[in-house]
Amino acid sequence: MQVKTILNNCYKLKSFVYKIVFIATKDEQKCIKVVIEPRKNGQAICSCCQQVASCYDQQGERYFEFVPLWGYRVFFLYKMRRVNCKNCGVKIEEVPWSTGKHTLTKPYMKFLSDWGRKLSWKEVARSFKTSWQKVFASVCFVVEYGLQHQDISNVESLGVDEIAIQKGHKYLTVVYQIDKHCVRLLWIGKDRTIETLSKFFTEFGDDFAKGIKHICSDMWKPYLRVIKEKIPLAIHVLDRFHIVAKLNTVIDEVRASEQRKMQQDGYEPVFKKSRWCLLKRKENLTEKQEVKLNDLLKYNLKSTRAYLLKEDFDGLWDYVSASWASKFLRRWCSRAMKSKIEPIKKVAKTIRKHESLILNWFKAKKAFSSGIVEGLNNKVKVTTRKAYGFRTEKCAIIALYHVLGGLPEPQMTHRF
Repeated sequence: MQVKTILNNCYKLKSFVYKIVFIATKDEQKCIKVVIEPRKNGQAICSCCQQVASCYDQQGERYFEFVPLWGYRVFFLYKMRRVNCKNCGVKIEEVPWSTGKHTLTKPYMKFLSDWGRKLSWKEVARSFKTSWQKVFASVCFVVEYGLQHQDISNVESLGVDEIAIQKGHKYLTVVYQIDKHCVRLLWIGKDRTIETLSKFFTEFGDDFAKGIKHICSDMWKPYLRVIKEKIPLAIHVLDRFHIVAKLNTVIDEVRASEQRKMQQDGYEPVFKKSRWCLLKRKENLTEKQEVKLNDLLKYNLKSTRAYLLKEDFDGLWDYVSASWASKFLRRWCSRAMKSKIEPIKKVAKTIRKHESLILNWFKAKKAFSSGIVEGLNNKVKVTTRKAYGFRTEKCAIIALYHVLGGLPEPQMTHRF
């Protein structure tokens, strides 16, 4: 079987033919070169308006890299024609295997981008004897195509959060679709300001905003403000994960403060190796931690009282009715305010302030929570760790869209 036969079966070109295939040397390495010529009576297409145009002249031979074959790099050789278009003037012709000024063919860019989803871009470049820049350009090509053809017609539920992308408080705002039928990354914006999230709603339009029924977020004020302004009719569910995390942070703060004070006063270090005893859920404690926790609870200390308040707060999520949950929340806040533990009182004030948003979790029938968002955030961390970090925000955004966006990809006649 000839190489031309294989090429015609896996990647047949309309209006062009594979003329000659031969082995040659390029960059001191053996490779396969494939000469392409236009078919007789084949018409040239303008690359700007995609209309048929007459041939103006022919340029020098250009190389287009194709998917490697048997360990050999494969190059298409073609003399590009310029066309005299009635609408656009003299322009370069459009060819089906490449676009713009790319030196890579579309199948090869799709091939590299598929591997770029599994491995780091550097490893892909090393494996297929190409450069990091070409792998990045391939991923950009696929992502740009996907964003242009992205379907947002059935989006009803959103999750909004921020992720740290670099040291020095460099953040990205991420918006996820968290519907039951589809969970994906929908949009990424630089920073975590009012302008950032407002830009998302501006880009997607008013019709998109009207279709949103549920949205989850944390207590970051810029997000709360924009959501209230842009989609006031949507059920805004406050992030359960961040509420519990805030309580755990407070308990750790109280424990550390009390431990320091006891050491200064010369008391027995009862809090030694007790941090995770107070922060873990009961069912996750080891036997030693259970014994240590039981010993701690015998003391009437601020840390133990704060721990008991946190454990009591977990009962909120067992309610079904929003009205009964509201009564429980008010009783808990009242007890927290009487505890004389300043960090706990501060959390109680925050919960009172956002009570209606917390209770929306029950109004949404417990169907939407930050668990989905945090799961996607973990995938973001895995993607970042796989790449050993990103030097620029652009690289990070492209990589996250590529891995988590669920974007449509260019259709190919053959899967390489």
